[in-house]
Amino acid sequence: MTKDLTSSPLDRQNILNNRYAIEKIEEHLGLGGTYYEEELLFPKQQLVEIFGVSESTIEKYLTSHSEELNANGYKVLRGQKLREFKDATGGTVTDYGTKTTVLGVFTFRATLNLAMVLVESDRARAIRSRILDIVIDVIAERSGGHTKYVNQRDGNYLPSAYQEFNYRKTFTDVLDAHLDMGKVKYGIYTNRIYQIVFLEKAEEYKQILRLGKNDSPRDTMYAEVLTAIASLENGLAAEIKTASEKLNRKLKQAEVDALFQTAESNPYLKPIVEDARTKMASRDLGFRDALHQKLETYIQSVPENDFEKFLGEASRSLEEQLSDPALLDVFKRLKDR
Repeated sequence: MTKDLTSSPLDRQNILNNRYAIEKIEEHLGLGGTYYEEELLFPKQQLVEIFGVSESTIEKYLTSHSEELNANGYKVLRGQKLREFKDATGGTVTDYGTKTTVLGVFTFRATLNLAMVLVESDRARAIRSRILDIVIDVIAERSGGHTKYVNQRDGNYLPSAYQEFNYRKTFTDVLDAHLDMGKVKYGIYTNRIYQIVFLEKAEEYKQILRLGKNDSPRDTMYAEVLTAIASLENGLAAEIKTASEKLNRKLKQAEVDALFQTAESNPYLKPIVEDARTKMASRDLGFRDALHQKLETYIQSVPENDFEKFLGEASRSLEEQLSDPALLDVFKRLKDR
């Protein structure tokens, strides 16, 4: 989907939290700046020249977007730090005078933040376009070209998937033994679980992620989503079995529906379900450019540690994880429970 960085704080922050994209953008843009204390800094006057706008225009954005710019690195230098920064510039920061006591500077991240909101500058507009291209390339490159399965790069994915598979088997066995209904029951109640966790049926989910006919939705789900599904499957299996044995007969569809309604309002499940909704909605928009409209209220910016988890050096493809002896030990412990 087309992103308008000037109007979307969430899209801006998703880019600014992605250090891999920021590194590549810095390399490609070559805006200059001065390194001080291992940070690339830009005095306001330098951004006036880079963006071709007036100083008062930048001041306007420092006021209107102060919280965002401060969070992304804008700061004011004083005293010794200001003197050291002036020395680091080699005397090029002269417009501020030798008696300047404070100097506002933008980190590279804050500079990109300004470029994302600055509507008066053609240069900023060109930078925004380049930023979006680079971000797409970086995510594709670091995810191995398969953002559909970026979820599988999380080290927690395989144990969660294996655990959910076992609970899924327990759940379907209980439906088979304790629900008086045809085979359609497996699809119906799988959808009911999906709707409790993330408000969508399987087909809706597949359409949003643009999955193929033979693609399994579970293969694309994050570890936290699989854990929420497993919790429901395990709890409902126990409830259905207990109710059936108490009545000494198979349950009717209406009776199982009532158990699902109770589970949906279970306060013990609420935190895990809401966490799954937030992570799925936010990550799918950030990594897969997929919008879950029914979960829009749960969307947040993707935190920096998620970029490390799914794109960083510690993240690995499914094939790499399956060759790890430590992971095989985890599977053995899960199997022996």
